Amino acid sequence: MLEDMALRVEVLTGQEIAPFIPELARLRMEVFREWPYLYQGSAEYEAQYLAKFLALPESTLVLVRDGERVVGASTALPLAQAEAEFQAPFVQAGLNPAEWYYFGESVLEPAYRGRGLGVAFFHHREARARLLGYRWATFCAVERPPQHPLKPAHYVPLDTFWQRRGFSKRPDLVCQFSWPDLGEAASTSKPMVFWVKAL
Repeated sequence: MLEDMALRVEVLTGQEIAPFIPELARLRMEVFREWPYLYQGSAEYEAQYLAKFLALPESTLVLVRDGERVVGASTALPLAQAEAEFQAPFVQAGLNPAEWYYFGESVLEPAYRGRGLGVAFFHHREARARLLGYRWATFCAVERPPQHPLKPAHYVPLDTFWQRRGFSKRPDLVCQFSWPDLGEAASTSKPMVFWVKAL
């Protein structure tokens, strides 16, 4: 699974995550600047967003370090503890958010991609979800217009990778989430489509 054994992959929960919040915030702001998120991040928002993981014993952080330097991270938490926007499509579809474990971001510095770490992120989060007794896992991904002017010419979506992990796209489960795009001062709403897997 993980080709470079010099890298350390650790699974942390709850208050164990606290020392790594600044690095997780840095990674989120750096990686999510890329297509398709184009996220104009702020340290203030990151501090608020990441604080909820510390208060939840059921939260998960999969951390990748090269030596002592954090180069990648992936998060998860109960869907019922995630933002209301993420819960809304499940409630509307008659699905109980309490039965789902929600996979948040996976962020990895470009130099460390293609080494099996993406697979490790899913493996560890799924194992944690099963340990906690969840039968379903889910995550969502932004949907940008096909002709968006900032879309890279050779961009390859991650759909095939996610399908290989056993996830299925659910176009009927869509939420709206807002953030400021690069170069924009105001947040705008974007559609986020969910993917699901039975554990």
